[in-house]
Amino acid sequence: MGLLIASAVIIAVMLVNLELSQGNTLTTELLWVIGGYVAIFTVAHLTLCLVAKDADQIMLPIVALLNGLGLVTIYRIDIARDFTMVNRQVLWTMVGVAMLVAVLVIVRDHRALSRYSYLLGLLGLILLALPLVWPTSMNADARIWISIGPFSVQPGEFSKILLLLFFAQLLATKRALFNVAGYRFLGMEFPRLRDLAPILTVWAVAIVIMAVSNDFGPALLLFATVLGMMFLSTGRVSWLIIGGVLVAVGGTAVYLVSSKIQERVANFIDPLASYDSTGYQLSESLFGLSWGGVTGTGLGEGYSAEIIPVVWSDFILSAVGEEFGLIGLSAVIILFAVLVTRGFRAALSARDSYGKLVASGLSLTIAVQIFVVVGGITALLPMTGLTTPFMSAGGSSLMANYILLGLLLRISDAARRRESAPAGAAAPAVAAAGDNRKEETALRSTTSSSGPETGTFAQFREVR
Repeated sequence: MGLLIASAVIIAVMLVNLELSQGNTLTTELLWVIGGYVAIFTVAHLTLCLVAKDADQIMLPIVALLNGLGLVTIYRIDIARDFTMVNRQVLWTMVGVAMLVAVLVIVRDHRALSRYSYLLGLLGLILLALPLVWPTSMNADARIWISIGPFSVQPGEFSKILLLLFFAQLLATKRALFNVAGYRFLGMEFPRLRDLAPILTVWAVAIVIMAVSNDFGPALLLFATVLGMMFLSTGRVSWLIIGGVLVAVGGTAVYLVSSKIQERVANFIDPLASYDSTGYQLSESLFGLSWGGVTGTGLGEGYSAEIIPVVWSDFILSAVGEEFGLIGLSAVIILFAVLVTRGFRAALSARDSYGKLVASGLSLTIAVQIFVVVGGITALLPMTGLTTPFMSAGGSSLMANYILLGLLLRISDAARRRESAPAGAAAPAVAAAGDNRKEETALRSTTSSSGPETGTFAQFREVR
């Protein structure tokens, strides 16, 4: 609660400072933004106190601060362009927190999700392919949106979570097989060809999505996350080598057939060469970051919010970097780093393999997404079209990321509750899960038949 109050004070001071710096008087719209922010996260805090009181105490305040910084930046863009996006963003934040509350209330034990892993995986694939057949009113060059009445939704934001839940169960079940079977080459253990099926399937799906939807951001995010989960599950560096080769082969193939990706690679190499066309957005991002320098131009004093196209989405960190400087942008990246670290802490504390892999996968998703977004706006990587979690304008990203946060908090709550329980008091919680006997049996048989367990998570194996 103390951290949430601190974040609310920071955001309120920033909004008031922004309004006064522009020579405006304080309006009811500003009160709506601040009041809505406080009310929304008060509900989230009370929910945690009631249904997940042992959950990590750092994650929600960090997300609240990141979301608030996004609201401040969007409000700044509204002032510069005479828009009214911030009111809509407050409403989407309300919906996102409602999703968080729903996850915490409905999912009382994360292990129950493993029963529906194949159904969730199928639903994830359907959502991923839905924009290819669903009509949309969005005038976009990538087929990743669908229209539902007056709203446009990006189903891929939700499908990534469903697919990660599926792969977590698959890897938890097959982890022993990946560890004991394979071939040794150049001092490294490589899996058998038939054991490559999961990663090859993800690779093939990613290639098809990139080619048909004309967008490689979500596919890259999904593939990198699953690859990281396989490495964490097995501890084999060979998986990273195999994944790197597949990315090189698939990326080259898609580059040869997609003019959009060819343009993005060309802009990455030299954005100024096409400054008056496709390179304009990235060029202005680099100009803004350079103009901001170390300390920034000051809130409300930059130009990125005024001239960069769609700055509230892909390039919102460019506006942050110009007006808050390298110090401010680094602070935002550190906030994300702490959030990812707390996610991995929940993974290490979880007592079951499925929970470890789910928490790791969700944390990796945030880490990879921030890495790609920051690399894109600074011309260290080609642009991918991915948004900044919890900060960029848009409902799909906010709702999906709050669902992700809800799952991380639920896993953290279960792990911390069992850690703090006295000896013998954890029996009801274990009995409530009920269906972990298969996992225990599999772990015992693996240990007895293949010697000591290996892999990054081996030392944290569940012992009951």
